[in-house]
Formats: sequence, C-alpha cells, structure tokens
Amino acid sequence: MKPNPNYFEKIRVRRDPEAELKSHAPRCQWDGCEEAGTHRAPVGRMREGEYFCFCFNHVREYNKNFNYFSGLGHEDIARFQKEALTGHRPTWRMGTGGARSSPDYAQARSGSASYYSRTRDPFNFFSSRRAENPRERKLKSLEARAMETLGLGIRATGAEIKARYKELVKRHHPDANGGDRSSEERFRDVLQAYRVLKQAGLC
Repeated sequence: MKPNPNYFEKIRVRRDPEAELKSHAPRCQWDGCEEAGTHRAPVGRMREGEYFCFCFNHVREYNKNFNYFSGLGHEDIARFQKEALTGHRPTWRMGTGGARSSPDYAQARSGSASYYSRTRDPFNFFSSRRAENPRERKLKSLEARAMETLGLGIRATGAEIKARYKELVKRHHPDANGGDRSSEERFRDVLQAYRVLKQAGLC
C-alpha cells in the first residue's frame, strides 16, 4: 500500500470556529456565569486598553448600561469633548508657537529655515512674536542703499518705510513738479528703492 494513496487527498476535516474559540476562551466574568467569555467589553474611563471577558448575553447586558462618563460633572464632560477635538494634545494661539517661542528653538534654526524670518506677513499673524523677540536687522548692501535713498535708518519699521515712501512719491511725482527732469529721476529712484525693500520683506 502506498503511503499517500489518492483516495485520502480529498478528505477535508470541518472545524467549527465557534467551538474552537470557546475552547480557548476564558470563563465569563459575570458573577455566577459558567459560559465561555468570548466577547470583550471595556473596563471604563482611565483604564483604556483593559477589558472584561463576557459571554454573548452578558456583554449585551453590560453594554446597555455602560457609561464612559459616569461620575463626571457636566463641566468635566464639556471640557473632555472640547479637548477631544484636538486629540487631547496641547494647542497654542497662532503666532505664539508654544515650545517654538523659546530662545533655544530660535538658536537651533539654521540653513534654509532662515527663509521664514524674511517671509512677508501682510495680515500681522506674527507681529506679536516679533514684538516679544526683537532682533537686530542685518541689511544687505542693496537694501541699505534703498534705505538711504528713502532717507531712513536701518532700524526703520515697515510702517515707517511705507509712510516715507508715500511722502516722497507725492513730493516727486511729475504731475506735482510740472515735468521737472531732476524730480522725475528722484521719483524713479524712490520707486526702485521701495520695490527692493518690499521684495526683501521689510515692508
């Protein structure tokens, strides 16, 4: 007789998955129940990841009466729901940066990260942060020349640059000077200087 005859190849053993699960499951944790605890139920608040093992009938009974917020007042429930919107992680008002606002973080920035210090801020999202951490501005030669053209110092703010620009444009506009050539050249210099400062993010 062959060790593996053909008539044994098509024999299939049918297994009952429920019976197999019950044979390996612990006993139901409901008082007085002798059934297999095949279904898990959460223990409760502040004990996440822990479960009771109940049989099918008792897990239904347990779930009917389960209340995650039992023992909490209305204020605590409202606070929990509000914090759940951000996954219970801390948040900060835009522009303050939380941990990023520390001086150690500012020193750690390097390389291309310095680009963000020159980013324009037309809606003043980060103006409060700049006021808290004022820094000495280092101008490039072209920017320093533009400041000199407008008659401003290196510490001039964006508002001062805009005010000075408007004043010089009104003073040197060709319509205000009857087409004077010298005034027209000065007008062009003022426009070019303001364009340089605006591209640098200084106003």
